Amino acid sequence: MEQEERVNWLRQNTLLHVLSEEVLEAIAAVIQEQSIQENRRVVLEDTPAEALYILRSGRLESYRTRKTSLADAVGLLPGAVFHVRELLLDQPIQQTVITLSDVVLWVISRADFLALVQQYPEISQQFSRYLASRLDQVSAELEYERERQAALRPYLVPKVKRGIVGTSRYAVRQRQEIKQAASDRAPVMIFGEPGLEKDNTAALIHFSSPNRHEPMIKVNCNILQASGAELFGRAGGKPGLLDWLGKGTLLLNNLQDLPPELYDKLVTLLKTGTYTPIARNGEEPPAPRQSEARILMNTERILPPLEQKGLIGHLIKVTPLRVRKADIEAQVEYYLSLFCRSRGIPKPRITPEAIRRLQSYDFPGNLTELESLVERAVIQLNGAPELTEEVFWAASPKGRRFRVNLLNAYPQLRQFLRSPWWPDRINYGFTLGFFALVVGILMVGPQSRDRNFALNMFWAWWWPLILLGFPFVGRLWCSVCPFMIYGELTQKLSLWLYPRKLLPWPRQEAERWGGWFLFGLFTLILLWEELWDLENTAYLSGCLLLLITAGAMIFSALFERRFWCRYLCPIGGMNGLFAKLSMTELRAQQGICSATCTTYQCYKGGPAKGEGQETGGCPLYSHPAQLEDNRDCVLCMTCLKACPHRSVELNLRPPGIELWTTHTATAYEVCLLFLLFGAVFLHRLPEMEGQWGWTLYLEHFGIHAGVSVLALLVPGAIALLAHQLIRLLNRTLKPRPFVELAYGYLPLVLAANLAHYLRLGLTEAGRIIPVTFATFGLGTANLPVAVAHPAVLAFLQAVTLIGGFWLSVILTQKIARQPLWNLLPQYLAMAGMGACLWKVVVGW
Repeated sequence: MEQEERVNWLRQNTLLHVLSEEVLEAIAAVIQEQSIQENRRVVLEDTPAEALYILRSGRLESYRTRKTSLADAVGLLPGAVFHVRELLLDQPIQQTVITLSDVVLWVISRADFLALVQQYPEISQQFSRYLASRLDQVSAELEYERERQAALRPYLVPKVKRGIVGTSRYAVRQRQEIKQAASDRAPVMIFGEPGLEKDNTAALIHFSSPNRHEPMIKVNCNILQASGAELFGRAGGKPGLLDWLGKGTLLLNNLQDLPPELYDKLVTLLKTGTYTPIARNGEEPPAPRQSEARILMNTERILPPLEQKGLIGHLIKVTPLRVRKADIEAQVEYYLSLFCRSRGIPKPRITPEAIRRLQSYDFPGNLTELESLVERAVIQLNGAPELTEEVFWAASPKGRRFRVNLLNAYPQLRQFLRSPWWPDRINYGFTLGFFALVVGILMVGPQSRDRNFALNMFWAWWWPLILLGFPFVGRLWCSVCPFMIYGELTQKLSLWLYPRKLLPWPRQEAERWGGWFLFGLFTLILLWEELWDLENTAYLSGCLLLLITAGAMIFSALFERRFWCRYLCPIGGMNGLFAKLSMTELRAQQGICSATCTTYQCYKGGPAKGEGQETGGCPLYSHPAQLEDNRDCVLCMTCLKACPHRSVELNLRPPGIELWTTHTATAYEVCLLFLLFGAVFLHRLPEMEGQWGWTLYLEHFGIHAGVSVLALLVPGAIALLAHQLIRLLNRTLKPRPFVELAYGYLPLVLAANLAHYLRLGLTEAGRIIPVTFATFGLGTANLPVAVAHPAVLAFLQAVTLIGGFWLSVILTQKIARQPLWNLLPQYLAMAGMGACLWKVVVGW
């Protein structure tokens, strides 16, 4: 290259352009060109400078090695001149220089450069001026940085607290969203409930981005002035945070608390990247300024102005802890490690039962609540090696309190309910054959109740015992019900003889019409029972049992599982209604099911897994974790046998608690409720005729049928009239709908039916031995009987009715949540109908 070209290149591309033409020509004359390959070291720090280097082409990198932090690397491009200061001041080299690509260097040896300095004092003079200007520039930069740090320090986010803990799909998705948001500088909205550490998510985005070396500040929106002066600054006055921030990141924390006056300014900042400093009153607003800051926001609700398309580049919805319960165990282990390391104590082991307790809780405070709960548990542990479920007592959800899991309290009960004995061996080893025997004796045996033990057992034993059992064991009878035993047997035999796929349940139609079907069927049964005297006619009672069994068999041959039992069985409808009052329930721990279960074997069925047994799934298609009503569970314990995670519980609970917590009222159940209430009056028509002096002409079939229908309708009509009176007297208050308040009658209805059947249970049931002998034509003399005294019978009937009335009052108050006087018409209706029952049942 000609010397003239070298001089021109030095003048145009290097800091040596300040030198005179004569000096540049002298420098160009002594330059030696040197080529170096990629990834080679040019010079080493802390060694003497042997030459002056000018980068002609290619790329270099210089860095200074540090013991306490990473090296600060600086890239050098063509035109860079280095080692001037070291040569002039006779200092060692300050930085190591390496090649990033193949380079061409112009090299002036130390001796040649020092000779030029001696010959041309201009070189030293110009370099001194350059150092002075650089010193002024550095001083100004340091002063600016000091002021900037002072302004940003109260809001600075120094580092990330923690990463996203967990392996659930929600945790994986959140990590992916953070990575995507960190790849650009578009505005980010982080949305979620309190306690989800949304500010930590924002910090992860910033410190994962290419601008992580820039500052990040967090500004709480509830402390911002309505003018926004802290953010935007004042015209001609104090700069705002956006002025100081530069290319850093601004996190607007709890955006839902932002003053409404700042909505439009925030929208402008997000849309155009500009902001306007605040001007004093009367002053002309200054020109908008461009902001280079990245905007992150977290909020518990999205503000309407920010719903415009294009304002938010990334919307990250942080999943609440109650949804990602699979991550609870990992979170607990992480918090334990942090807390124990900070205290210098051994980390305790957490038991599986404690994890299940935590997973059963919904954590309204999310991660913040979980962290404080773990810290409190460790402190409470006081050095013990194991965290058990007892130290997490505060994690019991309100909806699950006042429960005692009988399966944990009585392990032998759990063992029995998981054994083949319940209910299969009982059903197929006893009930199947005994029911056939009962029906056979009803059809061919003596026809009166005093000479047919099957008729005696049906009316004097079965009815009182099942009514007495509802408050204790709910719908337990349905587990050993002979109707569905024959239905399941028909289903299995039909599939064996004619292999096919059974029909799926028409759920929508069944939910809509199934309840009304069983209500109509029960009405017909009651009328048939009254008009044809089924209580005293054995073969008609047998026909009733056969008809219900036939319904179960037909629908079991058509539909999968227990469609008849779930939607259509009249006895099942009554059982489900009264089971709401039970003091026991079958439920599952929702946290364990959502966090641990992936197969849903309790619901779908499947092969054995862990301690779970092979089953065909819930016969009623009810998932135990979603159960909120005893009506939908027959206590067959299929889910208990199938569950490999010990999630299923058989709880002792406050009787009927679902009626004022999770219950959903239905019109058909209310109609069935009052039908069962009217049934007691229906059964007592002769007593009403005799005690009240009425002439009902019950011997006339048509009149008897009309009076029977009227008896079934009257209780519901009285209750509905009382409710209309409540609405009339409380116009200022909106009472609950009739279908909800009507469930308050349920204890009284159960008590009325039980009081009615106590007469048979305490008199004729005790004659079962002589009746059994009479059934087979044997002598009955001197056989033992057990019959209650009439006074004892009357006393028990009276106590039952009184207890049912007051329990109905209490239940109605729980459901209504209104002052007692507002519901006085309903209580008067209960008292009036209770008094009528007292008269006809007790007879006092």
